[in-house]
Amino acid sequence: VPEDQADKLLLASWGLPEAVLEKYHSLGVVQMFEWQAECLMLGEVLEGKNLVYSAPTSAGKTLVAELLILKRVLETRKKALFILPFVSVAKEKKCYLQ
Repeated sequence: VPEDQADKLLLASWGLPEAVLEKYHSLGVVQMFEWQAECLMLGEVLEGKNLVYSAPTSAGKTLVAELLILKRVLETRKKALFILPFVSVAKEKKCYLQ
């Protein structure tokens, strides 16, 4: 992330509703890793274009997907399909995103 865009590491910089930010903050998530912000700033990803990325387990891949989905759903008022690899993760995200 270029120095002039360092604020993009903060979740509050992405135009999410206050309720969403408060939920993330209550879980200790206030900012992203640099690679996560870079994913969100690539090309036209925020306009719905595809993104393929890879990172180790527990690196924060799900946060990137959540932010992309939340922004698109809130901005377009359309539904999204969030496919997760395990039932336990799906249940956790269901409670988390409600």
